[in-house]
Amino acid sequence: MKKLAILSIAALSMASCTKNIEDYNKQTKAPSQVPAAPLFSNAVRNLTDVLTSSNVNTNVYRLVVQHWTTTTYTDEPNYDFFTRNIPGRFWTTLYRDVLSDLKECKRLIPSTAGITPGTKTNQAAIVDIMQVYAWSVLVSTYGNVPYSQSLDVNNLFPEYDDAKTIYSDLLTKLDAAIAALNPAEKGFDINQDLVYGGGTFANQIDQWAKFANSLKIRMAMLIADLDDAKAKAAVEAADAKAIATVADNAIFKYQSTTPNQNPIWTDLVQSKRQDFIASATMIDKLNALSDPRLKQYFRPNDNNAYVGGTNGSTNTFALFAKASNKMVAIDFPSMLLDYVETEFFRAEAKERGYNVAGSAEDHYKNAIRASIKYWGGTDAEADIYLARPDVAYTTATGTWKEKIGTQKWLAMYNRGFEAWTEVRRLDFPVLAPPTSPKSGFPTRFTYPSNEQTLNNKAYKAAAAAIGGDKVDVKLFWDKF
Repeated sequence: MKKLAILSIAALSMASCTKNIEDYNKQTKAPSQVPAAPLFSNAVRNLTDVLTSSNVNTNVYRLVVQHWTTTTYTDEPNYDFFTRNIPGRFWTTLYRDVLSDLKECKRLIPSTAGITPGTKTNQAAIVDIMQVYAWSVLVSTYGNVPYSQSLDVNNLFPEYDDAKTIYSDLLTKLDAAIAALNPAEKGFDINQDLVYGGGTFANQIDQWAKFANSLKIRMAMLIADLDDAKAKAAVEAADAKAIATVADNAIFKYQSTTPNQNPIWTDLVQSKRQDFIASATMIDKLNALSDPRLKQYFRPNDNNAYVGGTNGSTNTFALFAKASNKMVAIDFPSMLLDYVETEFFRAEAKERGYNVAGSAEDHYKNAIRASIKYWGGTDAEADIYLARPDVAYTTATGTWKEKIGTQKWLAMYNRGFEAWTEVRRLDFPVLAPPTSPKSGFPTRFTYPSNEQTLNNKAYKAAAAAIGGDKVDVKLFWDKF
């Protein structure tokens, strides 16, 4: 009888333990639901990383615009982007790791508990602004892309939308997002907003509004040669409300500990690789102008000289300048949009006859001075530099496109994607071909190879619509 009682108790214990056996299948470390805010933070981080990285599997823009060149592997400086499937990795990052997170974040915001309707509206508007930013990068990289049918798990074969149509829609969405921002309400919490989360909530929303208006100026100037009237109206509407000082800069601050570190530190310091050196194109120009940013951008070769390597050839690491210690620091920040870029746009707008405040010369000087000081230079150094006849706006060589284009190319150091866009758009500086180019100067990325195999019908239609899936086919806005 005693044994029977013990067995009965054991059986009951086992029954109670196994009654809810499905509990064992619950994911405690990989939740099936994620709050909205971390998705926003993750998307912004992934976007910043891919635009900042120096990893040749993803980001080769510094090599394309000849800020840097390579020592051993010469594929990318010679415009070979296929060996490492660079277009595919960049595409995947933007769609999967940025836009998908932003879309899901916006879907979840209305159901987020504990925040006011006004906060939800601001959060949704900020998400929309970053969506426009990410989409503009995609369109400016590939041309026609999946847009209206994209990010839908039920549609495995999305059609590609016309790039010009997408761009027009993005500008409309950006206007709506700007109008929706309310500085009297909160946005994302400080630890969730990795760009403007450091100030008061009111200041945070004001800063996002300035960022959005500067983004509007950037996007408008991209189409200035295509549709001057539309660009003019957009720039004039945004000018007074855009970034006005360096305090408005959209800075992503990396941390001094992993895993939130500067990706360039990961690529060059942690890995101990010696793949990248300064390009002779960049170094020669900085030397010729006695540019005070030379020693901020680069550290000298082993002979304490600032010499650049030949683009597209093998180069010995010790013989050439390389990225400065400042740039490869573990916590060196990245810039999404800033006063320097906005001031160059304002200078250009004045030259195009747009009604914006100030003069082209003043905006040009403001941009250069701010760039020099951001990198650690002084006002005195900026004064000397701006007084040089080959730098001063009234005496520097060439048209306004050459003056602004050359100085903007110098100032966009460490912002390779934007430097590439400006070289394509303004056609200055004129970059000599590398040693063994695989094509003409790249004006776009080709579509990912898996689009050819997995979405072939839509791929073929898109390629035909833009004039062929080639790296030197000009995009819709690149008219000259």
